[in-house]
Amino acid sequence: MDVFKRLYQYREFIKTNVKKDIRGKYKGSYLGVLWSFLNPLLQVVVYWIVFPYLLRGASIPNYLLYLVTGIVPWNYFITSVTGSTVAIKGNGPLLKKVYFPREILIISQILSGLVNFFISCLIVLLFAIITGAGISWHIVFVPLVALIQSLLSLGIGFICGSINVYIQDLENIVPFILNMAFYGTPILYSLEQFSSAGILAKLVSMNPLTTIIYSYRDIFLYHQVPNFTNLSLVFLLAFVLCIIGLLVFKKLEKGFAEQL
Repeated sequence: MDVFKRLYQYREFIKTNVKKDIRGKYKGSYLGVLWSFLNPLLQVVVYWIVFPYLLRGASIPNYLLYLVTGIVPWNYFITSVTGSTVAIKGNGPLLKKVYFPREILIISQILSGLVNFFISCLIVLLFAIITGAGISWHIVFVPLVALIQSLLSLGIGFICGSINVYIQDLENIVPFILNMAFYGTPILYSLEQFSSAGILAKLVSMNPLTTIIYSYRDIFLYHQVPNFTNLSLVFLLAFVLCIIGLLVFKKLEKGFAEQL
């Protein structure tokens, strides 16, 4: 409870930090926040053109929207995790000068990524209209799924951000792991295409991001209620991971100033 109390006391600082993260991301850019639209859009175009020839992805109905509903959430995940990994190290001078709850730096990364994600969701809605899938009332579940995803990213962010202060090789290892995880998540393909892959298919289906991305697809593409049983399991995992991450963070926090 003390953690929440302190975060509430520093709520204005959190808001300021989130705004700074969003503005800093596009600083010096002519298009600014429009890159929140363009980055996933360009990725979708590349995969839409190339991937069907590699794995016959075109056999998936409405493959274009299928791609969009996978890439947009995935981009939120990787930007949150990679940003959190370097958040403490990147704010070393600030940590030595001003006191504030250090976990705010990680939380700000998740929140700024969440803002960009909701902006990018406009692309998903646009493609839903263009491809003929349409929009249904099921979009009310998007904030719930995004909250679970944010909690999962926060737990990972706490762990990676605190460890990276001591082992700075981690900021180079994390992108490599995320790149592997990209292909271990059904973003470009469907689970059905790997149904005969044995243990590999099982591992992909157990990936928490598989549940999260399929939940977004249920909402935007298939117009149905997400699988709350699977989502509940991911929420439980994310909650436990968040508690563990916070404990690791608080344990390592004492040495941040000396290491930086």
